[in-house]
Amino acid sequence: MEHLSKLIRDIPNFPKEGILFKDITPLFSSAENITLTRIALVNSIVEHFKNPNDIQVIVGVESRGFLFGVGIAESLLCSFALARKPGKLPYEKISKSYDLEYGSTTVEMHTDSIKPGDKVIIHDDLLATGGTALATAELVKELGGEVVGFSFIVELEFLNGANAIKEKLGDDIKVISVLKY
Repeated sequence: MEHLSKLIRDIPNFPKEGILFKDITPLFSSAENITLTRIALVNSIVEHFKNPNDIQVIVGVESRGFLFGVGIAESLLCSFALARKPGKLPYEKISKSYDLEYGSTTVEMHTDSIKPGDKVIIHDDLLATGGTALATAELVKELGGEVVGFSFIVELEFLNGANAIKEKLGDDIKVISVLKY
C-alpha cells in the first residue's frame, strides 16, 4: 500500500484555514493508477468482509465514497446505495444533520435504499472525526438496516474517528482503513 500512500497529496488550508486535506484524486491520474488502486483498495477492504452472504448493501458516501464503493459491492455480490448531500436525491428521502471538524452539513438517503434487516457496510474515502460515518449509520438504522462495518481509504488517526464510531456503536463494529496518517 506504500505506492498508494505516496500518491495521496496534502493540500494545506483546505477547505478552510488550519485543515490539511488528504487528496485522493492522484489515485486516478493514469490508467495504471486506476487499475492498481481499484484492485489494491477493493481487495484490501473485501478481505475483511469475506462472507458475501453476511452483507446486503454497501452505502457509499458522497462523493468519493462512490468511487470504490461500487467495486466493493460488486466483489461482495451485494447492492449499492447512495448517501448524498442535500438536494441531490430525486426520490423520497430521509436526512440527518451533523457537525464536521470544520462546520456542519447534512446527509440524505432514499427511503427505499435499505430494506429492514439488511446488513450494511458504510464506505467513504476518509475517516476524520467520524461525524459523516455516524450520521450515515443513523440513516441506515432509521431505514431498518444493521451497520456491520465501515470502510475507508484514508484515516486521520489523530482525529480519533474510529474511536468515536466504536464508542457510539460498540467495540465489535469493524472499522477498516486502508491508509492511516
